[in-house]
Amino acid sequence: MKRIRLTVLFFLTFLVGQSQTKNFLDQPYLEVAGSADTLVTPNEIYIKILISEKDTKDRTSVEELELKMYNALKTIGIDVDKNLTTSDMGSNFKFYFLRSKDVMKSKQYILRVSDAVTSSKVFIELENLGISNTSIDRVDHSDLESIKNQMRSKAVENAKARAVALTKPLNQTVGPAIHIADNEVYNTSNQLRGRLEEVVVVGYGVKKQSGVELPKIEFEKIKVATNISVKFMLK
Repeated sequence: MKRIRLTVLFFLTFLVGQSQTKNFLDQPYLEVAGSADTLVTPNEIYIKILISEKDTKDRTSVEELELKMYNALKTIGIDVDKNLTTSDMGSNFKFYFLRSKDVMKSKQYILRVSDAVTSSKVFIELENLGISNTSIDRVDHSDLESIKNQMRSKAVENAKARAVALTKPLNQTVGPAIHIADNEVYNTSNQLRGRLEEVVVVGYGVKKQSGVELPKIEFEKIKVATNISVKFMLK
């Protein structure tokens, strides 16, 4: 008896689903695509820093280099406690062999700064300390999620404007949306990695050779874009 009831319930559910699908397809509708994009200047720049005893030919310990780095970063206004972290939380130090009997210590950090000028100062200060193994790890924006949602809203507005333009010559009006497909919002921040390293390193080279003040450097903007499709009822 229970099996019969379950079969009947499944059959009724199937019929309801089929009816809803049929009703959806029977309604006159218009499907349009909408898109929106913008460029934002990154305000979170992550610098990878590796300090090791090898850099000073074992004359300065990692602990001493670490302390000098802390003090140097503080002198250029960086909150070290807030913005500097070790990238390998499982182990503070890495050990590696130069020869069979020589063991050197190294430690890797990720430093967050808010603009290109500060990142250039970081590279210069660390170079002065003999810490040259530095690079741009990635860039980001603190309000990226909010910006993505703004692009989604603009993309829907764009789709609605297209729908109105298409139906106006037909003397029809656009009704409510009956289906919206949101394609993933993407950004190109990760693709800028190598180019960011080149900008900073080249800029520092100019200062080091000429002795003039380092010019203001701007990172390439992050592109945020989205594409959506909307089905509108037609009246």
